[in-house]
Amino acid sequence: KGETATRVPPPLLDIIPEARLNLVIYHLRTDEAQEAYNLIKDLEPSVPREYILKGVVFAALGQKTDSRDHLKLAQQLFQLVGASASECDTIPGRQCMASCFFLLRQFEDVGVYLKSIQPYFSNDDDFNWNYGITCANTGDYKEAKDALLQVQNDKYRSEFCYLSWLCRCYIMSGEPGLAWETYVRMETSNDSFNLLHLIANDCYKMGHFYYACKAFDVLERLDPDPEFWEGKRGAAIGVFQKTVANLPGGEHDKLQEVLNILRSSNNTQVEQMIRVIKKWAKDNRVKLDL
Repeated sequence: KGETATRVPPPLLDIIPEARLNLVIYHLRTDEAQEAYNLIKDLEPSVPREYILKGVVFAALGQKTDSRDHLKLAQQLFQLVGASASECDTIPGRQCMASCFFLLRQFEDVGVYLKSIQPYFSNDDDFNWNYGITCANTGDYKEAKDALLQVQNDKYRSEFCYLSWLCRCYIMSGEPGLAWETYVRMETSNDSFNLLHLIANDCYKMGHFYYACKAFDVLERLDPDPEFWEGKRGAAIGVFQKTVANLPGGEHDKLQEVLNILRSSNNTQVEQMIRVIKKWAKDNRVKLDL
């Protein structure tokens, strides 16, 4: 068992190869990539599972230390297994090819291999994580969102990488409110600031101007960068345009909130914007608290 793995006396590691491999796996599970690497770096693989384990260790260390050399070696080890005649049609072989293409950032190819084995991993957090990221990178945000929401591991779900991809999937799937709620539940930190930045820009890009305006407003309060005012101004105009065109996202209550947000700004352009909206509201008999 994992909790007893480190009790193996070091001399046994050379006598019983299985002991060394088990300890490598233990270190991987406890996020100790360097320790796992130290044990396996000199191993000359002879069977597929040893190639795979060495590849996983090199990939873990490469990602942790941003080492392209280790990532390249991991990719080559995965390809050796996945392309071999004996493993190419096995589940581990397809996992290896998916990992190989993942490291090469060829996500269309990753998706082909992951979809072929998906029925066997419906409740596997690591699979759903990788499948979700893959789908998001190929623009299938609905499928990506569904996969990411199946991840149950609390550690995974609290990581910025997970939260940022999930929020992007919400926004790109037309559910910006869920992305905003995800931000609101976070404690104030660098991660929450970075997530807010992603929400602001992605919502603006997708025309979800109401939430873009809210996000840029908070960003401007935290950091008086002119870029954030410009984002807030553009998003506010976007909400007003949707109101004029009677489109979703331009409901009168949303326009009212945007007006309140604008009033909280000290920028000299605010009064002119409010005058334009006020005139339109009067001409169209729209009741706003101006």
